[in-house]
Amino acid sequence: MLSNKTVVKLKAFLIIDLIIVCSAIGAYVYFQDQGVITGAVKPATFIFTDLKVNPTETFAGQPVQVLVNTTNIGDIGGETTVNLEINGVIKDSMDITLEGLGSYEIVEFLVVEMDVGDYTVKIDDLSSSFSLTEAPPNVSKIVLSTLRTDPPYEVWPDEPMTIIATAKNPSQKTDNLLVTFTINNVIVESKIIELSSGATTQVSFTTTTSIEGTYSVKLNTLSGSFAVVPKGYHTLLITRSGGGSIPLPFTLNGENYEAYVYTAVLPEGEYKLSVPTTLDVGTGILGFSNWGSDIKSAAVTFTLDKRTTWVATYIVLSGNACCPSLYIWNGSTYTYVTDVSNSGWLGYIGHINSSGDVIFSGGNPYDYVKLDKNVLAIKDGYFDITLAQQWDELFYLDSVSLLVVDHPTGTDVYTTMTNYLNKGDTGQIYTTNISSTTKLSDAFLSPISAINEKGESVLIEILDQDGIFTPGINGNDSPSWDNIKQNKLTLDLGDLSDAPAIKLIITGMVDWGPFDTYYNWINQFQKAAATGLITKDTPITPMSKMEFLSADGTWIEAPQEYQIPIPSDYTARTFTVDLTGLFPEGITNYIVRFTNFWNVTYDYIGIDITPQQDVTITTLKPSTAELSQFWEETASTSSGAFTQYGDVTALLQETDDIFVIGRQCDQINMQFDIKDIPELADGIERDYFLIVACWFKDPPEAWGYGFTFTVDPLPFLDMSGFPYTNTESYPYDTEHIAYIEKYNTRIIT
Repeated sequence: MLSNKTVVKLKAFLIIDLIIVCSAIGAYVYFQDQGVITGAVKPATFIFTDLKVNPTETFAGQPVQVLVNTTNIGDIGGETTVNLEINGVIKDSMDITLEGLGSYEIVEFLVVEMDVGDYTVKIDDLSSSFSLTEAPPNVSKIVLSTLRTDPPYEVWPDEPMTIIATAKNPSQKTDNLLVTFTINNVIVESKIIELSSGATTQVSFTTTTSIEGTYSVKLNTLSGSFAVVPKGYHTLLITRSGGGSIPLPFTLNGENYEAYVYTAVLPEGEYKLSVPTTLDVGTGILGFSNWGSDIKSAAVTFTLDKRTTWVATYIVLSGNACCPSLYIWNGSTYTYVTDVSNSGWLGYIGHINSSGDVIFSGGNPYDYVKLDKNVLAIKDGYFDITLAQQWDELFYLDSVSLLVVDHPTGTDVYTTMTNYLNKGDTGQIYTTNISSTTKLSDAFLSPISAINEKGESVLIEILDQDGIFTPGINGNDSPSWDNIKQNKLTLDLGDLSDAPAIKLIITGMVDWGPFDTYYNWINQFQKAAATGLITKDTPITPMSKMEFLSADGTWIEAPQEYQIPIPSDYTARTFTVDLTGLFPEGITNYIVRFTNFWNVTYDYIGIDITPQQDVTITTLKPSTAELSQFWEETASTSSGAFTQYGDVTALLQETDDIFVIGRQCDQINMQFDIKDIPELADGIERDYFLIVACWFKDPPEAWGYGFTFTVDPLPFLDMSGFPYTNTESYPYDTEHIAYIEKYNTRIIT
């Protein structure tokens, strides 16, 4: 039986019903030893039923679960002691208190016996038994991976469901592994498997239940689930690939719906489904491509005869889109915030050498996202945050932190963006003049002029945060490899010689453009190198650059640690750039110039000259984090050893090259406990920032130049670039190897 508790509840309900019926005719009835007693109030009387032992066969040293239903059939409440006897000796006891009129409790004991043999279990007059055989060695090298169900995901009541995993012995000798099967945290069965060196086998368990619902299952540390749905019904799931704040609009059998993920249990039969051919997600236009398969039509007719998932796959027509998508709980649902983190993209190109070799450099996994404090809500004592990979990409999530920033009333706070050429946690939080309750243009000074690379004034575009961006160009569209055209924005900030601080408040974004022009651009350099035109290291995608005009008319480049970052892609964000102390001496006009190879555009640029104020930062780490699927199927061709589904809290506490590794349709849901947040003092305001350290990888047919769409090789903080050279390596020390063997067991080929 799958659900002992369910059966016990049904029996308890029958007792209650019987008492109620008899009460209606002026009598109280209970059954004990087949006798019937009527009349006055009955004192607390306890009976024991449904003694269950799980499993009945296992191994010495393994826990055995003993369950018994204790019911009070008296009219008033009372206490009793439940004694567990093993082979005639009381091994454990539990005191319980139950109200009258049929109240009950499922009492649970866990028994661990170290000796091989047969054991008798007794509680009151009920008895059962279990047997223990010799356990396998404590340490096994056998690895379990790829848990699946047969049939996939769901069955009807009383139909068999088989849970299967792959077991492999990578060691040099024959080994044994104890595999324990649990359902809803109840141990059902255990078995020992033996594998010779290098051998692989399938290990499986089969179960049935008549009770509808969703069941969690585990084979050792592998976790999954299956559902039991009404006979004649199946689950239909409809979703779309790609991020953005817009749910998928669709029509199902003539009815219109909108949902990020639509799930319903529907009768078997024929259904008609259609989605829009183009979709505006707010920061880009997507075009329908396929249903994650060879089906190219946006309208389909299908027969629902099994659990079915339809994933509408969209491609970017304009704008841009990448990276895991960030959602926060707003009190009633999850709100899309932005995608993170483009500086953690794997594949930044540094230069090409005279031999035609492309040299990769840069990459920083950190991203800093300001969360709207008017949207972020508390859920059961936690902040609830989800990262979901909706695009066809691999991600390596290293750490996540929630910063609670308290600052003086009358100020606001912003953070810097990450420069992909700088390493590590380089983000800083700066106080600014008040802006959270006013327009940015009312809170900050404006530049005197803004001139682009064509000599055109773009001042009007940056005076207000109004969604009107400066025009830009993409370096990939330059005339040739030796005639690179870049974006330039020259700002005259006026005379700021008396300013105690100089900070730019910038709202901007980058549009990387289509990937085919990127590949064509790289090919130009390789052809030039092949014909001897490139004789020294030559940048392919020159880094962003910030310069200051000196008194003698020359441009002075800012140190790398202060360089202008590339803004986030896909969604415009507001960030700070600290210029305090960077301008040359002897000037009266403070003029700064930004140069970008990529199409970086700006919506707003303001100047804040207020000095930095004291802030108090409380750092929250995830108190819980779980990796799961938010839809079951993906057309992704990514492969490798991904992180197993389940609890990944320990992996996200520090940035240590120990990742949660996922792919399209994976998500990490995290809770941040609010108990350590101090009370808000008078004269203080509060804001929130999410700090994410995350690498991500595109498929080679898109932006993944120079590597395959596989988990390996793993990135790491100290690498010079990705792909890295043969002289560098992921840190395969004892700690990191143990992490890989324990967590990265979801093998996809």
